Amino acid sequence: MSGQQRHREPVDVHLILRRDGDAGAEILLSRRAGDVYASGLWHLVSGHLDGPHEDVVDALIREAAEEAGVTIDPAEVRFAVAVHHRGPGGRSRTGMFFEVRVWQGAPWVREPAVCDAMGWFPLDALPEPMVAYCRAGLDAYQSGQMMAVHFQEPTDPIAYDPALDRRRPVPVVGTSGPDSRVREFTERAVGRITGWTDVSWAREGSRVWRVHGVEGGVWFVKVHQNDRFHRREVDAYRGWVPELGAAAPRLVAAEQTLRAVVITAVPGRSLHGAVHPPAEQRLIFQRIGQLAAAIHRSTPSHPAPAGTALPGKWERRLAAALPHLAPGDEDFIRAMAATAAELPGLETRPTHGDFQLRNLRWDEATGSLYVIDFERSEEGPGVRDFVRLSDAWADRPDLFAAVMDGYGRPFTPAEEAHLAVLSLLDAVSGIQYGAAHGDLELLERGRRTLARLRATGRP
Repeated sequence: MSGQQRHREPVDVHLILRRDGDAGAEILLSRRAGDVYASGLWHLVSGHLDGPHEDVVDALIREAAEEAGVTIDPAEVRFAVAVHHRGPGGRSRTGMFFEVRVWQGAPWVREPAVCDAMGWFPLDALPEPMVAYCRAGLDAYQSGQMMAVHFQEPTDPIAYDPALDRRRPVPVVGTSGPDSRVREFTERAVGRITGWTDVSWAREGSRVWRVHGVEGGVWFVKVHQNDRFHRREVDAYRGWVPELGAAAPRLVAAEQTLRAVVITAVPGRSLHGAVHPPAEQRLIFQRIGQLAAAIHRSTPSHPAPAGTALPGKWERRLAAALPHLAPGDEDFIRAMAATAAELPGLETRPTHGDFQLRNLRWDEATGSLYVIDFERSEEGPGVRDFVRLSDAWADRPDLFAAVMDGYGRPFTPAEEAHLAVLSLLDAVSGIQYGAAHGDLELLERGRRTLARLRATGRP
């Protein structure tokens, strides 16, 4: 023990009694009064454990009955947040915050000597003045954090002051959830959620959670980086994705303001980094070709004007990628890009837009392939979906042959020319982004693609 005195502190419980109001979620607060700590400040119904005979749930139920006259079934108590708090006076304590949405009785002031008011308040419009300790717990609760440290300084006020917010969230392994608005949207769509597991891709801006429902269902919740990605994914789910049947998730709910979607879960494991025997690899790549064909046949195709339209930012991306290119790369890139306008036009059709191994899932038990993540989906030439996949068959002509067999036909010369230009532009983008964000995998993939194009003229 490093200190001179063993650390002993009280444990208190806080009741987040919650209901749905006309303007959204509301919680019950009481105003402390009389000769008590924090008199005149709003606080949750709360109290200390009576002794070692009482656990935290029993204490919460007792305090709810004593202070507010409500009866709570232990089965309706949900742990929300733990806060390790130190007040301005220097004494510390551990607070356990619990959410309850079902109870019996109408709340009323049962202890007028220490409480002079009680009322329902919107979660997003909490009253002032409020106990800073209580506010720290509620802020952690709304942000999806399950634990926080709230150590105040001796000169801090007892009341909450935004300029002196001492809350320090402590992440919980594997259970970090989104903010309260996304959680509420999800529960409106699929019912009560018992756990959130962060499964975001290890890249900037990825926000995805696997959620488990009270009755055993499993869904994924995704918050898009921007409005464009949200619109594309929702349009795909509501448009052509249902044509893929069981090979893709189903959209359960979408919320434009939050840029959030809830989708069903599909089986299998990501093909990214997976290792399979050669024969199984060929089967998988044949199924990949079949899935690509199903995507491209999901709706009728449309004629396109001649030429490949270059993204407006490609020159800027090339300039950013220059320090990471080999000698001669820039001249090759510019010469190849110049040919884009002369290419014959290709019909446009639905494309996935990010068709690569990390967005494909393989279920070994059933031999089934699934595709996820449609936020880059848009109309375009079908070969667009082979740009990022082509790195997976590099130096493996048997895998390329398997993809073409599944696709049902080889690429036409015009498609091969378009694929080369699109692969070149994607390589430049990958080099620029990978270098700027420290994503070495993306950087090296771009370099490999560029080197293959220079050596063979093909991705």
